[in-house]
Amino acid sequence: MSVGVDYRDERGHDETFGGERQVVDTDVIIVGAGPTGLMLAAELRLAGVRALILERQPQPRDTPKASGIGGRILDLLRYRGILDRFEAASSDPNVAPRFPFGNVYLDLTQLADPPMRALPLAQREIERLLDERAGELGADIRRGREVVGVRQDDATVTADVRGPDGSYRVTARYLVGCDGGRSRVRDMAGFAFPGTTYPEVNRLGQVTVPDSVTVLDNGDIDVPGLGRIRSGFTRTDRGVFAFAIISGVLSLQTTEDESTEYDDDEPLTLTELADSARRVLGADLPLGEPIRLSRYTFKDRQAEQYRDGRILLAGDAAHLFPATGTALNVGMLDTVNLAWKLAADIQGWAPIGLLDTYHDERHFAGARARLQTRAQVALRRSHDPAADALREVFQELLVDESALRRMGALVGHADIRYPMPGSNHHALTGAFAPDLTLHTDQGTTTVAELMHTARPILLDLADRPELREIARDWLHRIDIRTAKTDDRPADALLIRPDAHIAWAASIDEPADTAALALREALSSWFGAPLEATAPITPA
Repeated sequence: MSVGVDYRDERGHDETFGGERQVVDTDVIIVGAGPTGLMLAAELRLAGVRALILERQPQPRDTPKASGIGGRILDLLRYRGILDRFEAASSDPNVAPRFPFGNVYLDLTQLADPPMRALPLAQREIERLLDERAGELGADIRRGREVVGVRQDDATVTADVRGPDGSYRVTARYLVGCDGGRSRVRDMAGFAFPGTTYPEVNRLGQVTVPDSVTVLDNGDIDVPGLGRIRSGFTRTDRGVFAFAIISGVLSLQTTEDESTEYDDDEPLTLTELADSARRVLGADLPLGEPIRLSRYTFKDRQAEQYRDGRILLAGDAAHLFPATGTALNVGMLDTVNLAWKLAADIQGWAPIGLLDTYHDERHFAGARARLQTRAQVALRRSHDPAADALREVFQELLVDESALRRMGALVGHADIRYPMPGSNHHALTGAFAPDLTLHTDQGTTTVAELMHTARPILLDLADRPELREIARDWLHRIDIRTAKTDDRPADALLIRPDAHIAWAASIDEPADTAALALREALSSWFGAPLEATAPITPA
């Protein structure tokens, strides 16, 4: 257990409760060292908060799980300056943006600027890179530590931990359960987790193409005893078989109705995958050497609340979605929203209700993710002629550019615009900040580069000194930047650490109206003002 240190707020005061000084082991305990927990630790460290990860497994797991990341989280990694690490580790950083949606496809290759893209990368590599990042920033990651109990009071939360050196307790200001779909934290803390588990099992494999299988010019395959099988989805009375040839590798998936509960740590074997393919197709499908094998079931669940006092949930502990390509990305985005709000509370400057906006905003985002994954269930699981007609009509709609863009943004979580309080109703308020090219006296930069430190920014794009003067009272918490940009979307933007826009000034908006709304937004998100004396720094 780490050495206890006194917690001091930004005014330098010891934290006292009931007349006795409390010693806190860390600021935030994170339970689980998957992508969600590791991302949260890194974001907390950027915000100057001590983070301790407790992970039950003694070593990182090699069990294949997610096979990539995509959509908005790639933008966020770029805004943190680390996307290049992930691209360097990917087998194909420029993979074509074509994604399964139920039993149809979103083919974004026909768009010059697709609203989402994906980065093929095994989850173990994602975790390795995030582990490195969190470690570089000073997070404390302890493996082989199982949290067996949690309790909280008005001041702290305590975790009972069982580790290689015995049992002990750790106290913190907050604890976040990032421990997956079977979250012990969620169960121990009593969070309701309603929803549905679908009676189906999906088996996914990437194998070499055996000599007996002929790959045709259009990507179909010819199999002895089965004949020609079209790439994409093949539905039979016994289930669904899907495949594609990618870079000379046969990627295949089977889906069967089955109610078996498998242990997440029990690996899929090549024999089990071949047996499933035989049941679905009615004949043997030759398989080459395995490259990746995994098995998963689909659940549609969401915690009713993401916060109960000093205990919070993120990632799969908070939500499970009935389709692939969603959970990991949404979970990592949860943490970017949460970290700076926890930091504000711990450092003593959070406005009233700030931390509650984590639930409000990310529960809303989770509901959007459930919407599109539930739609995939309808397309995937229906088996009658009416369902076939639905799939055909849906695929026809996706020929239209506007419909394709809208669906790509929905699947990539790029359509999220958080409802914002206050009187500012600019179209950009609540949306993700666009990566504008910025021209300054010091040269050219971008919004993404300014966000590397995860500091909130007032970005003045129209030389509005009256707005900069207002923001000076928050200069201890935000950066003030001046720049010009081509086709500016607003006169000024107030960008939160999670890169969402808290306020925007309309072009030629009256000075008094903009000033009032800016002061309101600064107070709502960044607390009480202090007298500012430092100079304003150009971008």
